Amino acid sequence: MKEDFLHYVWQYKKFALTNLKTFSGQELTIIHSGYYVQQAGPDFFNAQIIIDNQKWAGNIEIHSKSSDWYVHHHQTDANYDNVILHVVWEHDTDVFRKNNTVIPVFELKQHVSHEVLQHYKNLFAQKTWINCENQLATIDSFTISNWIERLFFERLEKKANEVETLLQKNTFDWEATFFQLLAKSFGLNTNGEAFLKMAESIPYSVVKKEGFEVKSLEALFFGATGLLEDENEDNYFDDLKKRWNYLKYKYRLNVNYYDSVQFFKLRPDNFPTIRLAQLAQIIAKQHHLFQNLINTNSIHQIYHYFDCNVTEYWQSHYVFDKPHSRRNKKITKSFIDLLVLNCILPIKFAFAHINGNSIEENIVALASEIVSEKNTIIDKFKSVGLASTNSYQSQAMLQLKKEYCNINKCLHCAIGQKLINFTS
Repeated sequence: MKEDFLHYVWQYKKFALTNLKTFSGQELTIIHSGYYVQQAGPDFFNAQIIIDNQKWAGNIEIHSKSSDWYVHHHQTDANYDNVILHVVWEHDTDVFRKNNTVIPVFELKQHVSHEVLQHYKNLFAQKTWINCENQLATIDSFTISNWIERLFFERLEKKANEVETLLQKNTFDWEATFFQLLAKSFGLNTNGEAFLKMAESIPYSVVKKEGFEVKSLEALFFGATGLLEDENEDNYFDDLKKRWNYLKYKYRLNVNYYDSVQFFKLRPDNFPTIRLAQLAQIIAKQHHLFQNLINTNSIHQIYHYFDCNVTEYWQSHYVFDKPHSRRNKKITKSFIDLLVLNCILPIKFAFAHINGNSIEENIVALASEIVSEKNTIIDKFKSVGLASTNSYQSQAMLQLKKEYCNINKCLHCAIGQKLINFTS
C-alpha cells in the first residue's frame, strides 16, 4: 500500500474512529491527528492521542510496513525521537525508542472501509490518459467549480511568484519588471528566455529615453539579441546596426548573447524579428502602459492598448534582406490573449498582493472573457467530460494536468478525493 494513500486516510480520518486499539491491544483515542507538513522528519506534527488513559503529545510517523522505519534509518535520526505513534498498513516488526521502549503501533488495514479501499484501487488502475478518465463526468458541478477556482489561482500564484522574484532583482522597479516580463511573453516558449535576457541587459532607463523613436528601440532590441551581428547589404539592417553601435557606446551597454534567438519551426508571424518589431512599437506608442494596465479591468481596453502595427519595413519583410509582398502584421487578438494570461494578469495579481489589495474577482472576470486555449490537453479533457469555454477554465485544466494528473497526485485533488469517497 502506498504511503500517500495512508497519509490521506490518516489526515482526513477515512477510517472508523470508535473502539480503536493499538496493535498490542491498548485503547487508543485520537484527539488531534497532527499537522501534515510534508518536510524532513515525521509525517504529522503536534498530534494528540490517548493510550490507555495516558495522554500523549508529539509526532506521528506513517509507513506501509513497520520495518520501513529501519529501511529509512529513522532509528539514527533525532527528528524521530518524539514519535508517539507509528501508523502502518501492516505491522511486521517492533520499533524501539532510544530507551528501548516500544513505540505504539496502530495498524490501519483493520479500520479502512472496503469501499474506500476499492475506490482507491479503481482510481489508480491503469488508464490510457489520466486516472479518473472513466469517472470524471460523474463529478458534481459544485466540486468541479470550486476546484477550478483553486487550480486557476494556484497557476496564477506561481506566475506571480516569478514576477516578485524578478521585481526583487530590479530593486522593486515595477516598470522595469513589467518590460522584462512583457519581452519574455513576446518571445513565447521558443524565444522567451532569450528575449528576457535581452530586456535585462538594457537598463530600463535607456528604454525610456529612447522610447520616442521606434527605430532606436528596434536597434536596441535587435542588437541585444544578436540579430545585428552578421554582415548584410540591406540598408535597413545597416542603419539599425549603426544605431546599435552608437547606443551601445553611448550607454556603455555590456551585452552578452546568452541565448541565440530561434527561427526554426516557427511560423513567420512568430519570427523573433517580427515579435521584436511589435514590441518596439508597443513601447514607443504606450509610454504609460504599465500604469494603464494596472488600472484597467476591461479586456477591450487592453486590446486597444496593444492595437498597433509594425514599421513599413517589416510589413514587407520577415527577415532582413528578403522582401515579400506587403502584409498586415498587427498584433492579433489571440496573441494579446496570451500576453494577458502570461504577463498582464500575473503582474496585476503580484502588484495587488504586494500592495495589500484583493482583486481576485476582477482577475477571474478578465480571464473569463478570454476564449479557451486550444491544445491537445484541453481537447482530451473535453473528451472525458470536462469542457472549457474560457481561459479561466482552461488555465485551471492545464494546472490540473501538470501538477496533479501527470504525477498521480489524485489524493491531493478534489476530484480524486471525491471519487475515493463517492459512497463512503
